[in-house]
Amino acid sequence: MPLSIDLTTKSALVTGASSGIGAEIAVTLAAAGARVAIVGRNAERLAVTADRIRATGGTPLVISADLTADGTAESIVARAVAEFGRLTTLVHAAGVFEPAPITAGIEYLDRALAMNVRAPFALTAVAVPHLRHGGAVIFVSSMGGHVGFAGCAAYGASKGAIELLVKSLAVEEAPNGLRVVAVAPGNVRTPMNADFFSDPAFEAAEIASTPLGRIGEVEDIAPTVAFLASDLASYITGTSFLIDGGVVAG
Repeated sequence: MPLSIDLTTKSALVTGASSGIGAEIAVTLAAAGARVAIVGRNAERLAVTADRIRATGGTPLVISADLTADGTAESIVARAVAEFGRLTTLVHAAGVFEPAPITAGIEYLDRALAMNVRAPFALTAVAVPHLRHGGAVIFVSSMGGHVGFAGCAAYGASKGAIELLVKSLAVEEAPNGLRVVAVAPGNVRTPMNADFFSDPAFEAAEIASTPLGRIGEVEDIAPTVAFLASDLASYITGTSFLIDGGVVAG
């Protein structure tokens, strides 16, 4: 019997769904049958994701919101639960990446922690009661949470925090039937890093440092998230899946 990912019983909330990895995750979950709420700050780009979901036969709930604003978490979860009746999956794909040396200023750390740690922490805290007994929280971390890179101290600190949050929350919520996992992408081509990849020398250096010899694409990340959201992953919690072409291993 062919193995397939069936998410027809799932209702997912995906942040950072206006572009890049988050958008691809949202569309992939919808294509597998999940009802999907998409969250982002840019209404125009969210509309593009919504159209892609409709093309799969889905009907997305579109929520334009600033995840760093106080009270946003409560309103987002309330809208998703009101629309779907329940929530089974929470995917944190929203984030910021601002490489800078540690001497550049504390504001880099403040922004990284606000978007990459505080916002998903707050949203998870509100969503947890709705996700227990069979649900999953999936964080999009980074290989930068597993290994250090020069000029990425603030970003690395934020993703390192996520890696330990996954482990701690997984242990805390396991008795309630809630799984907590992460995927940790490596060098993936997205709008957030398009300026870097516009430099041929930068791209060549990244390819040279990747054992599989290519830059990742958003399509390399989303299927793993769909698997982790499914009942096929019901015995997986408290871990992070590196999807980096072998960079950390090398």
